[in-house]
Amino acid sequence: MESPPMDVEKKMDTPFEDFSSTSELSTTQEGVTAAYEAKSTLINEHVQNEIGFGRYQLQLFFLTGLGWAADNIWLQGVAIILPQIKNELNPTRVEFATMSLFIGLIVGASTWGVLADLVGRRLSFNITLFIAAVFGIAAGGANNFTTICALISCLGFGVGGNLPVDGAIFLEVLPQNQQWWLTLLSVRWALGQLFASLVAWPLINNFSCGDPTHCLKAENKGWRYTFYVLGGVTAVMWILRYVVFDLQESCKYLVAKGRDKEAIEVLEHIARKNGKTLTLTLESLRAVAKEKTGQTGTITHLSTYQVVRNTFSSFSLSHVTPLFSTRRLAINTTITIVLWGLIGLAYPLFNGFITLYLSTQVKNQTSSTYRTYRDYSIISVLGVPGSIIACLVVDYTRKNPNKFAMGGRKVTMALSTALTGIFLFLFTTSKTENAVLGYSLASGLTQQVPSLVSPMYGVLYAYTPEVFPAPHRGTGDALCSAFNRICGVLAPIIKIVTTNPDGTAVGDTANGPIFVSATLFMVASVLMLLLPIETAGKAAL
Repeated sequence: MESPPMDVEKKMDTPFEDFSSTSELSTTQEGVTAAYEAKSTLINEHVQNEIGFGRYQLQLFFLTGLGWAADNIWLQGVAIILPQIKNELNPTRVEFATMSLFIGLIVGASTWGVLADLVGRRLSFNITLFIAAVFGIAAGGANNFTTICALISCLGFGVGGNLPVDGAIFLEVLPQNQQWWLTLLSVRWALGQLFASLVAWPLINNFSCGDPTHCLKAENKGWRYTFYVLGGVTAVMWILRYVVFDLQESCKYLVAKGRDKEAIEVLEHIARKNGKTLTLTLESLRAVAKEKTGQTGTITHLSTYQVVRNTFSSFSLSHVTPLFSTRRLAINTTITIVLWGLIGLAYPLFNGFITLYLSTQVKNQTSSTYRTYRDYSIISVLGVPGSIIACLVVDYTRKNPNKFAMGGRKVTMALSTALTGIFLFLFTTSKTENAVLGYSLASGLTQQVPSLVSPMYGVLYAYTPEVFPAPHRGTGDALCSAFNRICGVLAPIIKIVTTNPDGTAVGDTANGPIFVSATLFMVASVLMLLLPIETAGKAAL
């Protein structure tokens, strides 16, 4: 058989004429090449006018929501069990369990988010919940504090991939006029917290030791049952995502990699699922790129091995530098990452230890397990209407351009974040059960208004994948999520240095962690107003 010409052979060895990183093609102010922007705009038009919002997007809304719910289920799950672990195992500082979780989340967010841009979205989507389920169930059977921390860290590695990946997957199949669904996805985060609290309340209340000073394993099964249930539910979520649903790779990821034919096939599959017909052809997709640049950016079909080999052999900062390619993008990317860091520290300083605060805030009054977990469940309920309010304020009023539109992502984030800080300051003044519960409820509501990914991340997490273009979206989300988790590691450190192991004050600093949390929220609200890019009402690239 005759050997192929040298230029064809070379092309097959270096297949990714990747528009997200090819230096000889011009870069737009959005940080992508002109060819990719032209193709993405054409795809957006066909998704908006032909494919629409239908069965495929509804199923994906449900399944990506499971990932967001799982993230908060486990974040709250660890917070919920801290008092019981403290009673049974008597660790030097129970806060190390939270620190272990955040270490796992850091590695998970970085790994799965970057892989989403390197090898595609499907790998992260299909495996993260499996890892979380296995290690979550295993943690419930741990017999010492060191083992619990190690297993919690591993479950954090799994669940940490949901935030940077799931929102990107869902956003990339949404028509422009339906992007408000991404904000509505935050209700799943709130439901995750509510689910965790409703599971823990009866189990921990009925199966926990009555005497904290003499707490044996046989008398303290509640927190273990809680982890078994949460792990089992996470396993069911994984089955639904991996076995039941046929997830298609992101068409915009494929276009960014020059795999136009596969991108068309994905769009045709979604159109069929929605009962629609797609008129976009491979020729028209390549023609619009050629019109802009004189190049089509096509590639030769590759095996899976060739895709993986070429991806990792060319691994570099090619997905990071475009996020800072213009002054406007650099400022916006920097502020966005800083915001994730500030909130990543502020949120767990309060919510990560909320059961400890609820059990120690009221002085000269006997705390009860029942009251602590009852109050926690009531607080969790407030996150659900908060998410809906966020959706209405940020997106829904913008569906009709001829009507008055309230707010926008930046204004909504800033206002609700500032209110969160104010209510946390007020929480520190509460001296009665009703005051503690009241300020906690107010804080929970305002946190969820700006939170898409965790009570308080809401609008910010809708904004983040929207502001990053698809070729670099996974990496951008990973940077934000990783910095968020890195700062989150500081939360248990601050809690440790400002309080005694029993939760009482070191000196007069009993409310020190909450003061820090409230201040960080206030600073974040100011920075949100300085973001130069508003994404509400715009189609994501």
